[in-house]
Amino acid sequence: MNNVGPEQLGRLIGEHGAALVLYARQWCAAPEDVVQEAFIQLASQTPPPDAPLPWLYRVVRNGAISASRGERRRRRHEAAAACREDAWFEAAEGDRLDAALAARSLDALPPEQREVIVARLWGGLSFQEIAELVGTSSSSAHRWYEAGLTALRERMEKNVPTRGS
Repeated sequence: MNNVGPEQLGRLIGEHGAALVLYARQWCAAPEDVVQEAFIQLASQTPPPDAPLPWLYRVVRNGAISASRGERRRRRHEAAAACREDAWFEAAEGDRLDAALAARSLDALPPEQREVIVARLWGGLSFQEIAELVGTSSSSAHRWYEAGLTALRERMEKNVPTRGS
């Protein structure tokens, strides 16, 4: 036998799936995903394990613990990222651009305009590539880009200090 057949896999899921989810729940927040992944791994095992049920429990346990570590790591990274604000721009010496004002102005744009501007200016993507990325037409991507640049200019001009002030 090269791997677990569909009938045996279906039987194992039906008879043990809920218990495996309950078992995984003690370690992670997404036990269904861990159990699903374990069954996928079982289906691809060549040759199949001699005792599939204990094998499933071991794979579910390892997967759930790993998922739990990943969740904790993600929460730590998210908490750290929430505490710091990475600058959109870094002002170069002698630069006439107020980096903080530019960042605030960019951040204030609607998400689709900001996304297109960043993808175009920093990513170097064409409007066709951006359109495929965001799921719109290239003409819409271009309109969002133009509207975003116009809004950026207006925001920046309103907030630029005049000489002598």
